[in-house]
Amino acid sequence: MNTRILFLGTGGDEFVIGKQKRTSGGIIFTYGSNQFHIDPGPSALMMSKMMSINLRENVAILITGNEMFKANDVNAIISAMSHDGLDKRGVLVCPSSVAMIEKDNYPFLNPEYKKYLEKVMIIDNTKKLGINDIEIEVIELKKPLSKECGYKFITPRFNLAYIPNTQYDPNLADRLSNVDILILSVREPSSSDKKDCLTSTTAQEIIKKVKPQLTILTGFGIKMLQADPLYEIRDIQKNTGVQVIAAKDGMSINPTSFSTTVRQKSLKGY
Repeated sequence: MNTRILFLGTGGDEFVIGKQKRTSGGIIFTYGSNQFHIDPGPSALMMSKMMSINLRENVAILITGNEMFKANDVNAIISAMSHDGLDKRGVLVCPSSVAMIEKDNYPFLNPEYKKYLEKVMIIDNTKKLGINDIEIEVIELKKPLSKECGYKFITPRFNLAYIPNTQYDPNLADRLSNVDILILSVREPSSSDKKDCLTSTTAQEIIKKVKPQLTILTGFGIKMLQADPLYEIRDIQKNTGVQVIAAKDGMSINPTSFSTTVRQKSLKGY
């Protein structure tokens, strides 16, 4: 079975992206015939080309928030998926802030490109959804679901969760039960005292409680790169006993290699 996690970028702040020290094209998660594009930020289209990703195979785009790093290239990706609207294709899953114009909110999704999709699924009042044979849980973060969220993919063989750049919430680990592979956007190193994003220190607290088979860190800010993610993950791994990897642009991982338990699930349709 074709199963992989491909990082189209690992940058997490304006300094890293502006200087192109890392790209920020999001993540491609493939399970069988399902290809999901998560958070198509700047360079998503370019990195897809470089990594030989056929965007026509996307069954869904999942966006975690209405921010440049998460949604900048959403219209370009939809255009590539649908041959610029010649045929409706794919599903967009996102908070309402990404897709709906409201007071003081300007969504990254252009209303014209909504017409190119089979469906737009707004997750503001949603806990679970299903796409083909994959069940997806919406993970609540510090801000309301209309502003930001995480996603947990439940497959017959493993569970994968992705948490974007977000403010630390001590209750977050409780929402990540039974996760085999955890992807965390960790912008700041352990030396940082910033409260509006995850740091190596707060990431360690989450990992210690969740105890996944594997944790992958991504979404690095400039201070994280200066501290060197490799040094940061060594301390996290030592203190948690969990295998931790620092993602690199273009890195590909087969998640089944790290999942020790083959899960049998009966997925309900939604």
